[in-house]
Amino acid sequence: MSNIKKFRITSFKKNNEILSLEKLSFKFGKKIILDNLNLKLNYGEILGLLGPNGVGKSTIFNLITGLIKPDYGSIKINSFKVNKFPIYERALKFKIGFVPQSGGFFHDLTVYENLKAISEITIKNKRLREEKINSLISQFELNNVVDIKANLLSGGQKKKLVISLSLISDPKILLLDEPFAALDVMTIKMLQKIIIDLQSTNKISIILCDHQARDLLSCVDTAAIIANGGVIASGTPTNLINDIEAKNAYFGDSFKFN
Repeated sequence: MSNIKKFRITSFKKNNEILSLEKLSFKFGKKIILDNLNLKLNYGEILGLLGPNGVGKSTIFNLITGLIKPDYGSIKINSFKVNKFPIYERALKFKIGFVPQSGGFFHDLTVYENLKAISEITIKNKRLREEKINSLISQFELNNVVDIKANLLSGGQKKKLVISLSLISDPKILLLDEPFAALDVMTIKMLQKIIIDLQSTNKISIILCDHQARDLLSCVDTAAIIANGGVIASGTPTNLINDIEAKNAYFGDSFKFN
């Protein structure tokens, strides 16, 4: 798939961090998942995570959201350590949005009812609540399915709905776990455009992980390879695919980006 990213935010954002993971370690039983991992997300950046199955990409998201706690290390948002804050406070106070690989919506509720249910938790003013719902319906072109139950939507429509649900609380950081999984080529292109628009229009800093390496690299500013418990290589897509450590751990010698 061709590279659809028209610009990449790189060097001039290096010292402007919104999120940092410092010496993060996590074990599941006796198995070490993360071992002194360091990772940074800059303001306005789209960062992609790649790596073999089971290396801890989804674990990183679970640690950031507060679903699980690290054995060691710090999770900082705007230089403030958030390790002790529960999930709901990280979502509302520290403005973290999360789009899971599957699910993330109420199956038996309509598109409108899903948006209304989440907005009632996060937006107290009824008028502002309706404005936000209508804005998201328009932004994600859900007008024609607003009264359709979520479980009857297409794969692409479900992704649009879940992303719109994650945006109700106006997050500054958005985590997307395998957004391209099990989707057709045209739907993937649509989602890539949505992700880039969220960066440019909504000014959201984004981390996404996916096994579709070309699709991920086509819409990120930078990417990191996760292996052996940490980040073994990172950089722009072009630099990363030429990195010897990245080739050995993930891409191999035959991988082509464009």
